[in-house]
This record gives sequence, structure tokens and C-alpha cells, in this order.
Amino acid sequence: MEFSVWLAFFAAAWAISLSPGAGAIAAMSSGLNHGFRRGYFTTFGLVLGILTQIVFVGAGLGALIAASSLGFAIVKWLGVAYLVYLGVQQWRAPARPMVAETGEGAVTRRQLVLRGWAINAVNPKGTVFLLAVVPQFLDLHAPLAKQYAVIGATLMFTDLVVMAGYTVLAARVLSALRSERHLKLLNKTFGSLFIAAGALLATFKRAA
Repeated sequence: MEFSVWLAFFAAAWAISLSPGAGAIAAMSSGLNHGFRRGYFTTFGLVLGILTQIVFVGAGLGALIAASSLGFAIVKWLGVAYLVYLGVQQWRAPARPMVAETGEGAVTRRQLVLRGWAINAVNPKGTVFLLAVVPQFLDLHAPLAKQYAVIGATLMFTDLVVMAGYTVLAARVLSALRSERHLKLLNKTFGSLFIAAGALLATFKRAA
């Protein structure tokens, strides 16, 4: 991949990372409920989910999923169900500022990573997007594995930076609201956003 091509993709990667979506909602939700240091583990999961998508696309599995009505439907409805599940969990979350780092009922770092991974990995919109965008930056006459590695590293970097911003925003700004009424409202707001993201995904159709 030539440097000028990479610069174009680097700019596109920022646009991709900054665009509001389920990942941004998850990052802010984790920042609100767990603080930055613990909540940021959700971003590690989101990044792993992106890398999983890139591996699928690079191996040709993404094209198979996008082309198969059944495969696409299975992945899509898994993603819808998971986002709605997260929304219901957030809606019903107790009105308390930031879960303690340790103690009964605390969400583990591994759980946060798995949550983030599932959000991005089980999302056919990401697969279709990568299938549509990534080939424009590939040199088909050069080794593809190295190019996919560069693309993955670029997306990983931009997402780590952008999601850090979303997480710290929620941890430092929204968590300053301490009243039970405000915390309940925030939980219901984020819960509704997760459910809305799931509903939006439910309307997504594969390319003809």
C-alpha cells in the first residue's frame, strides 16, 4: 500500500471511528457506569471485534455472509438481539454512580471486553461496509495479507483514540450527575439508544 493511499484510508478511518453508532454508545455507557480506567476495556473489545471483521473479510468469509441470505440473517438478528439485550440491561441498571472496582456484582474487565467484541463482531453492517470500502484501497497486485494488516492497525489506532474520548466524556462529565433521578435518566437514555441501534440494525438489508 502506497503512502498516499494509506493517508486517504487514514482519513477515512477517522470518519468511520467518529461516526455515532453502537460502539460509541457502548464506550459512553461503560465510562458512565465504570469510570474511564475500567470502562475503557470495552474499547479493547470493540477493537477486537473490528479485527475479527477484517479477518472475515480478508479470508473471504465476509463475502459469503453478505451473499448468503440465511447467513446474513443469522448474523444480523444475533446482533439485533444482543443490542436489545444490552439496552434492557442498561434501562434496568440501578441508579448508582460507577460500579466499584471490586466487590460483588462488579462487572469484570473480561466481561467488558467480551461485550465490546460482540457489539462489533456480530454486526453485518460492518462486514458490508468493509467489503465496500476496503477494496478501494487495496493493491491487488501486492500481497494482501500485509495490506489487511495495515488496514487493521489503522482502524485499531483510530478507534482506540476516538473511543477513549467517548469513554472519558461519559466518565468525567456525565458521571458528575450524582442525583438518583439523573442517574436513572442517563441509564434509560443509554438503554434506549442501544435498543434504537438494534432496531436500526433490524432494518438493514444486504446488498443485492
